Amino acid sequence: MRELGFDNEKYLQMQSAHIRERIGQFGGKLYLEFGGKLYDDNHAARVLPGFQPDSKLRMLLQLKEQVEVVIVINADDIEKNKIRGDLGITYDRDVIRLIDVFRGFGLYVSSVVLSRFREQALAKAFQARLEGLGVRVYHHFAIEGYPSDIDYVVSDEGYGKNDYIETSRELVVVTAPGPGSGKLATCLSQLYHEHKRGIRAGYAKFETFPIWNLPLNHPVNMAYEAATADLNDVNMIDPFHLEAYGKTTVNYNRDVEAFPVLETMFRQILGACPYKSPTDMGVNMVGNCIVNDAAVRQAACQEIIRRYYTALCDLKQGKGGEEAVRKLELLMRKAGVDPSERRVVAAALEKAENTGLPAAAMELPDGRIVVGKTSDLLGASSALLLNALKELAGLDESLHLISPAAIDPIQHLKVEHLGNRNPRLHTDEVLIALSISAVHDPAAEQAMEQLSNLRGCEVHSSVILSAVDEQTFKRLGVNLTCQPRYMG
Repeated sequence: MRELGFDNEKYLQMQSAHIRERIGQFGGKLYLEFGGKLYDDNHAARVLPGFQPDSKLRMLLQLKEQVEVVIVINADDIEKNKIRGDLGITYDRDVIRLIDVFRGFGLYVSSVVLSRFREQALAKAFQARLEGLGVRVYHHFAIEGYPSDIDYVVSDEGYGKNDYIETSRELVVVTAPGPGSGKLATCLSQLYHEHKRGIRAGYAKFETFPIWNLPLNHPVNMAYEAATADLNDVNMIDPFHLEAYGKTTVNYNRDVEAFPVLETMFRQILGACPYKSPTDMGVNMVGNCIVNDAAVRQAACQEIIRRYYTALCDLKQGKGGEEAVRKLELLMRKAGVDPSERRVVAAALEKAENTGLPAAAMELPDGRIVVGKTSDLLGASSALLLNALKELAGLDESLHLISPAAIDPIQHLKVEHLGNRNPRLHTDEVLIALSISAVHDPAAEQAMEQLSNLRGCEVHSSVILSAVDEQTFKRLGVNLTCQPRYMG
């Protein structure tokens, strides 16, 4: 069982209390920019064992009566059908998903902002859809000279042309489906409009990584650099905080570079800047809730290795460049880790070499390694899935959970009617067949009951998987890596 390194309950209490303090600092209204993922922060869950992917959302539930959520989406991203990589859905679909998730938890979603709006056809269609769901929509526009021409930006011709977002609660959480959506600009625009109306309001930033009160070269902070290798984000000592307080804290280059501009904007809008450093702007308490440093270091090192394999596959598939791979190789050396420390890699490659066909391996929660090989009926990932479920359920490995008689009709459908050349079952098809078998077969039912225990397990494939298998593993919460090669 993976050792816990993070106290989630302590985090929920400490973080909500700290945000309440920040609301009070600004006289009762705070715009809180949420960086990263508000609902499903799987990166944080991987590098901080014990952190739950929905922890930030549950933390906000501690402030439920004070919170309203504003979601920002770049209208150009709607027009380009930009995809959220981890979920495989477009940004506009993710906005709808987030609205449903937040409302399902009882949080008030007041509005959606279409940033960089210029009457794009798909953005207007999306607005109509949102309004049909009872969501108010506001328009913000590209501002010439943003952010450097501060006199123009902070004027009636700049922020003044943006729609004023009607808000009614003390804490306005500004979030987005992904980077580049315009969260910061939305917060600053609102401060400008609130100040013109004589309403006291402030700004703060919630960014989980890098963790400001961990050392610069702590593996958890290096894992953040690994996660953003394609963006060229670099962790660095906050020079403004060091100068103001004589204390060393960690931030990242974009916030440090932007701070002088933000500081001037605050002075223009509020008459004075409430912060002396980028670190001051943050409210993140995650670093205070780490209870086992060794456990989070180990988890973070494993994340760096996983990111390395992802970068290799992205390069092979034309989705990434060599620069990201080189950066990850440097981070691994810096962290003192090697790809061989990912145990499932050797197991998958050994099985592939012995069989001459693709193979896959999984590390179960207790450290046992299970492998799956390619056969006439099943792909390696499907075989692995069934073998892992049998192992977790304590079933004999030779037991057939799905009879060939149940598999044959699916293969016939795939090849004869759906035009597939490969008759082997994908992971999603195997799970459907298993669920049908579970109606009458107690062993299959036992196996199905183990699905939730796959969450957090490590998997490596000897080849790049199909999109179907990759998505199935993601939905199961499995940490997947692949060799950067295609099935021969």
